[in-house]
Amino acid sequence: MCGIVGYAGNKEALAVIIDGLKKLEYRGYDSAGVAFLDDGELVVVKSAGSVAALEGAMGERSSEIKTGIGHTRWATHGRPTDENAHPHRSCCGEIALIHNGIIENYRSIRQRMLDQKTHTFSSETDTEVLAHLIEENYEGDLLKAVRRALKEVKGSYGLVAISSREPGRLVCARQDSPLVIGLGKGENLVASDIPAIIAHTRRALVLEDGEFASVTMDKVEVYDHKGLLVEKDELEITWDIEAAEKGGYDHFMLKEIMEQPAAVKETMRQRINASEGRVDLSELEFAADQIKSFEKIYIVACGTAYHAGLLGKTIIERLANLPVEVEVASEFRYREPLLNDKQLVIVISQSGETADTLAALRLAREKGVSVLAITNVVGSSVSREADRILYTWAGPEIAVASTKAYLTQLIALYLIAIYFGEARGTIEKKEMDEIVNGLAALPAKLKSILTEESVSRLRTYCEHLAKWESAFFIGRNLDYPVAMEGALKLKEISYIHAEAYAAGELKHGPLALIVEGIPVIALATQQAVLDKTLSNIQEVIARGGAVFAITQEGFNDVSKQIEAIFYLPPTDDILAPVLSAVPTQLIAYYAATARGSSVDKPRNLAKSVTVE
Repeated sequence: MCGIVGYAGNKEALAVIIDGLKKLEYRGYDSAGVAFLDDGELVVVKSAGSVAALEGAMGERSSEIKTGIGHTRWATHGRPTDENAHPHRSCCGEIALIHNGIIENYRSIRQRMLDQKTHTFSSETDTEVLAHLIEENYEGDLLKAVRRALKEVKGSYGLVAISSREPGRLVCARQDSPLVIGLGKGENLVASDIPAIIAHTRRALVLEDGEFASVTMDKVEVYDHKGLLVEKDELEITWDIEAAEKGGYDHFMLKEIMEQPAAVKETMRQRINASEGRVDLSELEFAADQIKSFEKIYIVACGTAYHAGLLGKTIIERLANLPVEVEVASEFRYREPLLNDKQLVIVISQSGETADTLAALRLAREKGVSVLAITNVVGSSVSREADRILYTWAGPEIAVASTKAYLTQLIALYLIAIYFGEARGTIEKKEMDEIVNGLAALPAKLKSILTEESVSRLRTYCEHLAKWESAFFIGRNLDYPVAMEGALKLKEISYIHAEAYAAGELKHGPLALIVEGIPVIALATQQAVLDKTLSNIQEVIARGGAVFAITQEGFNDVSKQIEAIFYLPPTDDILAPVLSAVPTQLIAYYAATARGSSVDKPRNLAKSVTVE
């Protein structure tokens, strides 16, 4: 996801904008730029590469600059070049804008302009057509010009525009791409995400789809798609500024791994009663009869959230006796799923802005299917459009590789499974007591995994792993989705090619890839399939594979066969995936640092995928 920052106020605008862009670097980007009014003239400076490179290109600028916009771009249309970086300017040189999203019909608009010979284009981007459209519609009021221009546009956008003819004013619009307005004293800000504004204010307005805003240093006006003024409720930002900083760790990812005990505890807060062995999800406002009436659940998600969904499938089917299908969101619409009102769709998205997941949500609602969203971001598109929301309360996650968001998504799925199981009468009280108490004990057990002594064993193992260009993860039952997530983590931040296989599939092809010394991480936390998993591990060892096992304390048969072992504190097998995910995250992290990889901002990736 690209980053947007706009400022109108009494401070040095460029300092505020650059600081905000740095707060949004976690999103991943390939170029950056700013536009500002300097002594009545509209100035645009942009550069491929980092925000630091942009600062160098800007040079010394007047402290009297009080209005401006800034952007970090992740390429979708056009290569990452200076020309394709935002902001983009109109031909007259009086209007500039920044934009997140995709203009789907930009080619036809561009061709119309070229045929009429009314505009000259300087980039390959879809965004540039917006600057020219706004210029065509400008008659002295930038807000009206933006509204008129967007009537010709199909697609998604979060945009901010400025004009040298209207000093001190920002104009914003939002459709399927997030924008927040920070409300200050003698200043107001616009950003694509909260970390860019929390150093200046704790009060914000969240723009809804179809809304526009006019922002000056002392006034914010929000309008609907008809141009009528809208009264907006303020959002109070409760995140600490420190929550968006590294907190002394070398990387955001390591900080967020270490935050997982607290994040898991926060997700369960007020939702479990260990003394009574119950889960309370009354916040979802499901009637018991409605839960009983469901005949099927679809879980729809992307990437790491999809792996959480795979575990959720087994857990819900086991505890609630309800069939579950797990779908990759980018494929869900195109296979024309058979949806009806006896089903429930659960969408999972950390940011709540994932484009494919939003599209799946909207399809489900069009078909009259109830949608439950699991998300981390209050005010996100997913949270506003779903019928029901279960927030994970994980706090800001800055690193591209998801860790605490993943674990809290898992916890949310456990809570749903138990809650539904009780409502449907498919879970015995004794089993429910054991699982709920097991959940309550997880934060302390996660802390024990994250001690320096435990972590050092993983760090030592990664010295061997980091030397390889390929690695494998294997597991059975609930261990298999954990293996899939472990492989994803390893390849996305260390760039080691990693694959996960159901251990029972080794003889069906993967064994051909085992060579002397190749790293194989084996998940062996499920007692019911332990003997079979150990047999598969022996198949790997017999062919020279270097096995590193992750298992539970007390699983003595594992230690008899394997030398390199990481022990998890004992827990119910059904809860083991919450614990076993953590060493796989740390393995990925330390392998990446050993190889000198960019941990928080891996190449070619962005935190939130807001376009298809």
